Amino acid sequence: MELLRERAAFAVEEMDRPGCDPVRLERTYAQFALVNRVVSGWRGIYLSQLRPRLRDRSATTLLDIGCGGGDVPVMLSRWAARDGLRLQITAIDPDPRASRFAAKRNSAAGVDFRQATSSQLAREGRSYDLVVSNHVLHHLAADGLPAFLAESAALCHGRVIHNDLRRSPVAYALFFAASWPFTGSYIRQDGLTSIRRSYTAAELRTSAPPGWMVARTSPYRNLLILDKSPDTGAPGG
Repeated sequence: MELLRERAAFAVEEMDRPGCDPVRLERTYAQFALVNRVVSGWRGIYLSQLRPRLRDRSATTLLDIGCGGGDVPVMLSRWAARDGLRLQITAIDPDPRASRFAAKRNSAAGVDFRQATSSQLAREGRSYDLVVSNHVLHHLAADGLPAFLAESAALCHGRVIHNDLRRSPVAYALFFAASWPFTGSYIRQDGLTSIRRSYTAAELRTSAPPGWMVARTSPYRNLLILDKSPDTGAPGG
């Protein structure tokens, strides 16, 4: 598909525009919870990448960069609690609209929501066991990836996991066909733009600095991973 041959780095998602419809934006944040649960693969990431590093006696700290409506950190918090593991989550987003929505909607979820950037936390000298993001990489400007990865690495002394879409004609066609029910929000049009803006695995390997590993996962995902310390072993240590 010619539309997807090159990464559409300069396409703009409607929800990122300052003057977008606030009602549609709030509905978009609300619908993210279902979309991320179905297609973002966080359950598998939690089981394979995060849970083995969590403990039951002392809290593991996790930073979620660009948390949007806040549904992903809430899911992670609830899964860890269900497994009897202690996970202390800070979730940040620079957009005040997203931060307000996340803090209000998930105020009782055991997650600390902040309106902040990763560079701000780096200047504060913060450090976390785990750093994650969901659907952030494709939002970055073409020259913004190295700085973002450097900041996320500086904020972490364990494992960094950036989870994002993998550009593919099949992914685009499937989302185009399946996203009709998401009316009254920006989910459908911005989702298609997101796929056009996303990286292939080969592009991400070329763009990422040494030390970062790219893993292709289903459905049509890229995980960009950096390990800064050995695995802590099984829970309960």
